[in-house]
Amino acid sequence: MLKPLTERDHAYWHANVKLIALCLSIWALVSYGFGMLLRPLLMGIKIGGADMGFWFAQQGSILTFLALIFFYAWRMNKLDKDFGLEE
Repeated sequence: MLKPLTERDHAYWHANVKLIALCLSIWALVSYGFGMLLRPLLMGIKIGGADMGFWFAQQGSILTFLALIFFYAWRMNKLDKDFGLEE
């Protein structure tokens, strides 16, 4: 039999969904926004011989995604510890 969800459970999932939404928003901004939509504005800035818009489309979005994976894992471990759900 399933136990009813408590207020603490709702708070945990609210924090989890908020963290996921933040990470996805940052990823969308960097990969879609900087790589495609803002590319004409970023063309004047050079990084390693390529314009910044191209850099974000090629390397920046991948590096940001990797950084977000580590950030999410670190933050979820902290959130689990705060709610007493660590392994």
